[in-house]
Amino acid sequence: MHVVTSQEMRQLDHHTIDKIGIPALVLMENAGRETARVAADYFAKRAGADRKGRWLILAGKGNNGADAVVAARHLAEWGHHAEVVYAEPPETLRGDAAVQRDIAVRLGISCQLYQPDTIEWQRFDAVLDGLLGTGSKGAPRGPYAALIREANKSGLPILAVDIPSGLDADNGSLNAPCIRAEHTITFAFPKRGLVQQPGIGAAGQLTVVPIGIPAGLADQLGVKTFLLYEHTLRERLGVDPARPRQPNTHKGTYGHVLVAAGSRRMSGAGILCTKAALRSGCGLVTWAVPDHLLESLIGHVPEAMLAGVADEKRGDWSAVSPHELLALMEGKQAVVIGPGIGRFSEDFDWMKALWEGAACPLVIDADGLNMLADHLQKWPRRQAATVLTPHPGEMSRLMNLSVREIQADRIGTATQYAVEFGVTLVLKGAQTVIATPDGTAFVNTTGNPGMATGGMGDVLAGLIAGLLAQGHEAKQAACLGVWLHGRAGDQAAEKIGQNALLAGDLIHFLT
Repeated sequence: MHVVTSQEMRQLDHHTIDKIGIPALVLMENAGRETARVAADYFAKRAGADRKGRWLILAGKGNNGADAVVAARHLAEWGHHAEVVYAEPPETLRGDAAVQRDIAVRLGISCQLYQPDTIEWQRFDAVLDGLLGTGSKGAPRGPYAALIREANKSGLPILAVDIPSGLDADNGSLNAPCIRAEHTITFAFPKRGLVQQPGIGAAGQLTVVPIGIPAGLADQLGVKTFLLYEHTLRERLGVDPARPRQPNTHKGTYGHVLVAAGSRRMSGAGILCTKAALRSGCGLVTWAVPDHLLESLIGHVPEAMLAGVADEKRGDWSAVSPHELLALMEGKQAVVIGPGIGRFSEDFDWMKALWEGAACPLVIDADGLNMLADHLQKWPRRQAATVLTPHPGEMSRLMNLSVREIQADRIGTATQYAVEFGVTLVLKGAQTVIATPDGTAFVNTTGNPGMATGGMGDVLAGLIAGLLAQGHEAKQAACLGVWLHGRAGDQAAEKIGQNALLAGDLIHFLT
């Protein structure tokens, strides 16, 4: 499913109206009727199929308010009680909003101008928010702000029309004040702000309804952001999450991963990464560690091969020559670098040698990412696939921005970086974003808050590398890896509970 910006939504609207010839009033009628249908179903589930609701409709002066007024008409037609309160004088409305105002008045629907602290909220069962739409920017002011505050304080369930008033449609940030909706009915496509935090929390349950915009138009107009579901993997990326195997195969068929991870203090990162690579379905995994640590790690992952690299008997990566690691990469189909390796003097030169010398796909995570910060813009683009897997803190160092700035526009930030440096970027966190060098982005739909614990990124890095080794393209491996990782987290949380969830628990659910 496509995800759109406010500008992309305007382009889709205008193309449908001006080029295809579907009148704006038809789209508005469809939007309002679908909103009313969802609202009526919502109330029936809460109060029983035989009961009809008393709805207060909050309407702004624009098309969002007009959509809400259309919904009021349909609710009234179906036996519900509906009253409209306008944030601005109804006589000032223009265009389609004025048309819908006049129709509602002729049908006897009560339409009043808002007066502060005069609404008898207790007379109603639910609120329909049509104050501000996707074109609104900045904090609501005047009567809009007052109405939002009163609605939030009323204790009534609020259903938002297209987007909660006060929520930024493009990045999900919440202005003050912002409607806190229990349910949002959005039109044609989800808006970016509805699938990113904190917007998800303000939107509540999300329902996408058709309004007459052709399904293929988003592709035609170049919309390149998608929600990542199982059908997205199958239909848009050509990947079967079941990963069926052919009968006449052997371990060499499924690729060989090299894992360069772990240290004296963080050996667990290497263990988790290696186990996840194996669970991905790849045929072979070699775990490279500083030679002085090798003996202590024997047997921790019996299915993997261990490879010690000369370390001057120091037991850390600072003494490991990148050229020895490059030699180990010969014959491997993918390499993970970074989990638990630590930082050391001049480590950016060490990483640069690997960046330039590795001929196979790379997955770079954790300290490997920190070694890239401030240097990648000076390095050449790699010919082989490169997947970077930063969390917001690592992303802030890569882009020299604050974490707050990164989180304020995760999709835009990830896409900008992926395009600029020619990498596939996995920006981890709630609703992980996968961005590709051609500007396409995917927003993941699996996972849960229990996954906010140490070691989860190590599992993800190993999983993506294992999928790369099996021949998947970078965007396929990154998207499938993120989706499987989140699904495993969801399945593990069902058995264990979110609070008790550990990264190692996911390994058993990577099916």
